[in-house]
This record gives sequence, structure tokens and C-alpha cells, in this order.
Amino acid sequence: MANEMHVHVIDDDDAARDSLAFLLDCAGLSARTYASADLFLKAKPPLDDACIVTDIRMPGLSGIELMQALKDQGANAPIIVITGHADVPLAIQAMKAGAAEFIEKPFSDDTILGAIKGVMARRANDDALATERNQIIKRLATLSQREREVLEGLAAGHANKVIAFDLDISARTVEVYRANAMTKMQARSLSEIVRMITIAELGKGGN
Repeated sequence: MANEMHVHVIDDDDAARDSLAFLLDCAGLSARTYASADLFLKAKPPLDDACIVTDIRMPGLSGIELMQALKDQGANAPIIVITGHADVPLAIQAMKAGAAEFIEKPFSDDTILGAIKGVMARRANDDALATERNQIIKRLATLSQREREVLEGLAAGHANKVIAFDLDISARTVEVYRANAMTKMQARSLSEIVRMITIAELGKGGN
């Protein structure tokens, strides 16, 4: 990825925390460590291009309570929960609360690195899709009502003649609206228009 990935490691076990930080440094990932969730929240580190790895049981705030605190703050960094065997039900609870992954101790280096890189890749994809969706919505806002109606007809798979009939205009007029809309949307083909409309509609349901 173009941006450096920051990993915030929260664990009250000094040895486990330092070991994971060393592993991340060796893997080329920027690691910051905290002995408790309370210290992490007090530090208020930037969470852009970052993920959090936290133990589920710690003195003070638990991993689940940390997740709720971050949610209340509007933070959206992906969170990986690490847990002992006896804490698996808690980890499942954490997943339901929004954790990206949970990993049971003891875990291998490959397992934790794979999980971290996986959630960061998913986050990058989500960010890219959100950026594209915003661009599409801005372009849609430049369309006239008729241009948008024509595009929606095209995205629904209707032929120009059908759109013309539905809108009570000529097929030639549909072609004009279609050409103008394609230019404003910066689309080179009908398939691109369908994809753009689909992304914009998904945004309505997901946000």
C-alpha cells in the first residue's frame, strides 16, 4: 500500500506486547504499544491508515469496552481481538460488536501478520470504494432530471425506444440526453454507467 500501516498493540502482558511489536517492526509495519486500553484512549493516537490489536481481558477497560468507547467517538479503525481459549465466547461477542477478526492464543507469526494485512487491505478497498461513490454522487448531482431519468432507464436495461415511450419523448431526444449524461458522468460505455448507478445505490443502503 502507498501509505504506511500503523498497528496499535494493546496488551497488559509486557512480554507478549513487546514480542508482537518486534514482529511487526521486522515485517515493516509501524507498531505502537500500550499496556492498557485506558492508556491507549488517553494517548489519542491518529487512527487513519491504522488498525488495533487488543487483548480481550485487561485491567481497566476490556477489549469489548474499548471497542464501544471507540465507536462512541466515531472511530472506524479495524480491530483484531486476541483471546485465550477460555475467552472464545467473549471473542464472538466482540465480533458481533464489530471486531474485524479474533485470534486465539497461542498464534503463529504468520497468523497475526496475515490477519493484520488482511483487515488493512479490506479497509483500503472500503476507502477506495467510498471515494469513488462520492465522486459518482457529485457527478449525478450535475445531471438534469431528464438526464437522470434516461440514465436510470439505461441502467435498468431498457432500450432507447422504451425509455422514450416511458418519458413521452422521442427516441432522438433520449439519445441527446444519453450523450449529455455520459459526458457529465465521464462514462465511456453503458456498462460503466450501470456500475456507477449500482455503486451509488449501494451507498444509500450502506451509509
